[in-house]
Amino acid sequence: MSVTIGTPLQSSAFKVLLLGSGELGKEVVISLQRLGVEVHAADRYDHAPAMQVAHFSHTLNMADPEALKALITQVKPNLIVPEIEAIATQVLVEIEEQNIATVIPSAKAVNLTMNREGIRRLAAEELGLPTSAYRFASTLDAFRAACDDIGYPNFVKPVMSSSGKGQSRVKSFGEVDAAWEYAQTGGRVNQGTVIVESQIDFDFEITLLTVRAKNAETGEIETSYCDPIGHRQDAGDYVESWQPQAMTPVALEEAKRIANKVTIALGGCGIFGVELFVKGDKVWFSEVSPRPHDTGLVTLASQFQSEFELHARAILGLPVNTARHSTAASAVIYAGVDDKNLSFNGLNLALANPNTDLRLFGKPEGFKRRRMGVATARAETTDQARELAQHTAQQVSVQQN
Repeated sequence: MSVTIGTPLQSSAFKVLLLGSGELGKEVVISLQRLGVEVHAADRYDHAPAMQVAHFSHTLNMADPEALKALITQVKPNLIVPEIEAIATQVLVEIEEQNIATVIPSAKAVNLTMNREGIRRLAAEELGLPTSAYRFASTLDAFRAACDDIGYPNFVKPVMSSSGKGQSRVKSFGEVDAAWEYAQTGGRVNQGTVIVESQIDFDFEITLLTVRAKNAETGEIETSYCDPIGHRQDAGDYVESWQPQAMTPVALEEAKRIANKVTIALGGCGIFGVELFVKGDKVWFSEVSPRPHDTGLVTLASQFQSEFELHARAILGLPVNTARHSTAASAVIYAGVDDKNLSFNGLNLALANPNTDLRLFGKPEGFKRRRMGVATARAETTDQARELAQHTAQQVSVQQN
């Protein structure tokens, strides 16, 4: 089966509309640009990272159904690629049903995964995958009861949020009300519902990047996996990641089984970031993102095709290669200040080691805990790579102007 891509800015152009234009989307745009795709990048604010490398940019409230419909009508994309959760997903369902454009990986996947309730019920109740014990609550009284039911300590998350926003660990009943209030402020769309999860006694957590792509000869969708990525979080937000994460062969096979089952259920082509807890040979499903994952930034240094190249290829119907060439790690660079028009110093020192690299995202505004860049490093072992990546990130200083 042949795949054809036209010329950007011409009538033959193959158009991709990216909904959400953060740092992950920026790398996806660069990968698509290399393959001759015309890219339209949309977000809620001007000059978002992916907008800076796309052919066209559009600023709108993507959770507004009418505004989103109008944009799709204007652009007439071949593919719609959501990068964030705060989107009027019902519009995407309608677009897919009417065969106006292909939603990546599928409208069903985007609709389910934007809401932790949808994906958890799919994984645990429909697919029978192992997960932590959980309850959903939409009122303070129900939340108090859910916390008591699950027990302490537990974890609380808004059903619609990302990057750790609104998440907390509740150690006793005395912390319950504060956790509820924090969750209400952290959701991307404040609909009041939270998930309360029991704490699993795990050794480590991984992201298993799972790629669904068409076989070049048969056109059949096949599943492949990147080597497992270990990561460390702080308040629910990724701080560093490394690849590969050592785990037993039994646990790795179980991780692949879980990832395969959930991604087949979601359907479509592209990369999925499947988050899993691991203890010995046991594996529990945590979450899945139907798009490149922040912990997967390490693949920029470790793989022949990064997660962004894999995503671009898979959604275009092209062959993929998940092979890793290096042991590597990534470390986050935070703004450290609440300000705009920031400068980054020390880049020469950061890049003095030939096995290091940087990505500065170009975000127009910084917050103390906003991710403004990432350092990557290659080394003989994951521990050495982690140490080098962290050292590289620490060499970069952020200055107010």
